[in-house]
Amino acid sequence: MIVGERILEVSGNKVPKTNIKGLNINISLEDVKLAEEIVEITYVYTANYQEDVGQIKIRGIILAKEEPKLSKEIAETWKKNKKVPDEYATVVLSAVNYSGSANGTLIARVLGLTAPLIPPKIQLSKATDGGAAKAPAAKK
Repeated sequence: MIVGERILEVSGNKVPKTNIKGLNINISLEDVKLAEEIVEITYVYTANYQEDVGQIKIRGIILAKEEPKLSKEIAETWKKNKKVPDEYATVVLSAVNYSGSANGTLIARVLGLTAPLIPPKIQLSKATDGGAAKAPAAKK
């Protein structure tokens, strides 16, 4: 379970009077450490505004408290392959994306860029009465 985060570094830039043609988000994991009961995952969140219009970069640490067995598996997988277990990657990437979007929005405002928001994927589920598929209700 994600229990916290620390932002280590923030940078951003924008080319004046240039139109944004797109946005690419890149999340990379730099390191994983096991400190007592806490898994520390160092990441870099980068929002690149196309065509070389600007960039926002946030480097930080996600803190997670997991069961000892899972913590050990995360640390060992990182040590061997420089990645986290696939089933855990979704948790980490979602946390980094949320933080990057929230904190990146503040930086984007100062620079005059659009917020680096990636809309959530809409998942369809089949109706139980055999009818058409529908999207789940949005949370407020």
